Amino acid sequence: MLAIRIAQWACGCFFLTALVTGIWKYLHIMRDPEAKAPVYVDISHRAAFMYSFACLTMAYFAGLSRWPAIWNAWGVGVAIFFFATAQSTYIIHGLLRDTENQLQRPHQLGKSHVPSPLIHGYMILLILGEIGGFLVVFTGAML
Repeated sequence: MLAIRIAQWACGCFFLTALVTGIWKYLHIMRDPEAKAPVYVDISHRAAFMYSFACLTMAYFAGLSRWPAIWNAWGVGVAIFFFATAQSTYIIHGLLRDTENQLQRPHQLGKSHVPSPLIHGYMILLILGEIGGFLVVFTGAML
């Protein structure tokens, strides 16, 4: 089933990202006098692990879902798309070390500011996409 394969691939990619960002985090900790990594280096490492297991959950419910395969693929794909875009922002902020809170105003991206409506619009889409995508496979599994 396509939805399950999408979720499995995403799980593997997120898990690998977690392992690689763990090395990145470790290198920062070893160099820092207080043995700390930058906030978004730490967040990217932890989030990648959580997203990998979230993908397993998506795969599990997609496998049980009685909705048409294309609905399940879209549900899984949309949710994972937003997992991935969130993860990318954590990595970008970790690389740039430009903020300790990406939702704090003014919204930083390097030395630039991102307009608040763009951030809020993205967050609304992320909420709808992640919850909506999961609801597709969850409701399909509960039929």
